[in-house]
Parts: sequence; C-alpha cells; structure tokens
Amino acid sequence: MSISLIFILCALGGYLLGSIPFGLVLTRLCGLGDIRKIGSGNIGATNVLRTGRKDLALLTVILDASKAGIAAFLAEKTVSTQDIIIFGLFTQLNIVAALIAGSCGVLGHNFPVWLKFKGGKGVASTFGFLLATMPQIALLALFTWLIVAFISRYSSLSAITAAVLTPVYAFFLTEPIYCIFYTAIAVLVLYRHHANIARLLKGEESKISFKKK
Repeated sequence: MSISLIFILCALGGYLLGSIPFGLVLTRLCGLGDIRKIGSGNIGATNVLRTGRKDLALLTVILDASKAGIAAFLAEKTVSTQDIIIFGLFTQLNIVAALIAGSCGVLGHNFPVWLKFKGGKGVASTFGFLLATMPQIALLALFTWLIVAFISRYSSLSAITAAVLTPVYAFFLTEPIYCIFYTAIAVLVLYRHHANIARLLKGEESKISFKKK
C-alpha cells in the first residue's frame, strides 16, 4: 500500500469517527431535545452542561475525547514504523499516520458530515488527540485549562489559552512534526471560538456555571 493511500485512509477514518455527535445523541436519548437549540448551540460538553445534567456533560467529554484519541491510537498501532521524510522532516510513518488520523478526528467533530458540517468546537477531541499522541503535552494543556478556568471562570478563554500554548509546549518538548499538527489544530480551535473571542472582548461572554437552569 502506498504512503499516500495510507494517509488518505487515516484521514477518512479519523474524520468519520470524529463526526459522531455524542453530545447530541446523549441529550436526545435522555429526552432533553436538541442541544443545538440552547446555549451556544454547539454539540460539545460545555453546552450539554447547560442542560443541568453534569453526568451527561462528563460522558460527552469522555466520548468526544475518545474519538480523536482512538483514531490516532489505531493509526499508530496498525501502520508500519518505516522511516519517511515529510515536510522536510525525518520521522516515522506510524507517527505521521497517528497525527493525521487524530487531527481529522478533531476536524470531524468540528464539521460532522451527519450534521451538515455544523458541530462542536473540538476542545475535548483535541485533548484526546493530544493524550494519544503526546501525553505530557496533553497534561500541560489540561493544567493550563484548569488554571485559566479557575482564575477567569471562562471556559472559552481556558480553551483558547490551552490551544495557543500547546504548540509552544510541543516546540520545546518533542519533535517538530508534532508542533506542525498541533499548530494546525490550535488555529482550528481559535477559528471555532471566534464568536467567543468577540464576546470576551466586549465583556459579554458567559462564565462557567454548575447550577441547573
């Protein structure tokens, strides 16, 4: 099998797995209606939390994180470890396959084919992707999210800060190939949070709340 075909299959498999809208499925199964009609309108865990169901929000986080993580894990374990050169960098085929599959898993969550390409913001999926490909970077990103969330109480600001710093952490702690893919994902997270950024600048962004509405 050619390297190009391997990359295409990893990208397609990761995208389809990432496209599963767990937040929407769970809330509908529990009789809470269409999650897209409340709060921010996205299908992620933060919006699920706005239903007052902490258990569903937690399950959504776990499942959404698992999507991209599983995609990356499967790609890394099933693709050979032959040496290749990509983007002018010397690395291994299975590492690139994992990065492609995981990145496309995050992309699938953001733009799911089943929901006319209108999905979540990919925060949990990004964490799962990081955890599967570079655990120490994932823990640093999680720590960043928790610190900013504790200080600011803004979920969006926490996600944006963690996303921006992830490629920085990767630059100092791992191979350049990881930094390239993590930067792409960080840009995607920023793009998906453009409305939140505008509200933050205006002081209109809602803060994290654990009370049932």
